[in-house]
Amino acid sequence: MLTKKQKNLLLFINKKLRSSGVSPSYEEMKQSLNLKSKSGIHRLISALEERGFIKRLAHKARALEVVKLPETASANDIYNNFSPSVIKGGLDDEKAFSDENEVPVLGKIAAGTPVEAIQNEVSRIPLPNNLEKNGDYFGLKVQGDSMIEAGIHEGDTVIIKRTDTADNGKIVVALIDEHEAMLKRIRKKGKVVALESANKNYETKIFGPDRVKVQGVLVSLYRNF
Repeated sequence: MLTKKQKNLLLFINKKLRSSGVSPSYEEMKQSLNLKSKSGIHRLISALEERGFIKRLAHKARALEVVKLPETASANDIYNNFSPSVIKGGLDDEKAFSDENEVPVLGKIAAGTPVEAIQNEVSRIPLPNNLEKNGDYFGLKVQGDSMIEAGIHEGDTVIIKRTDTADNGKIVVALIDEHEAMLKRIRKKGKVVALESANKNYETKIFGPDRVKVQGVLVSLYRNF
């Protein structure tokens, strides 16, 4: 059983690692818990290590690895969630969209979609007013529940901004081996790329960097109510 401070510190370390791939500094940890000194952080880390929740990585200063999370952790605790900019009411809400710009919808995307399935325009949707007008966007209809715990539901239309780069922790459309497209959260560490689902029932997929090409980053979505 963890104390409240131990749990909060563990979850903060986990979110920092998942978003940036780097352990937080002691100063960041101190500020996150509103502690007055770093000595309290040292004691909390030692307690978490003794209980098997984290381990220190040898030969690396400040490097920590989260081994497990408490059973009471929520999906929001576990995943560094994308907070979707949902256009409520879908296409029926005219005020939510720009009259001047449209986004091509290129088909449906699931846990693994043949790239041919998202290469041809199947419809067009108005560009939400909260997005830059000069951006290069495309839409995809979501199939399945692999990203449900990031707030992305089956039937949503995700709006993707075209780019071939993405920061750690971003939700992207990734192309695998020039053949299979996925909507996943991307993590790059050393010589591997991890594509994570936001659903405990799906495994993280690990690839070499030469096998993964980012096609775009998730910037918004709309959902019919």
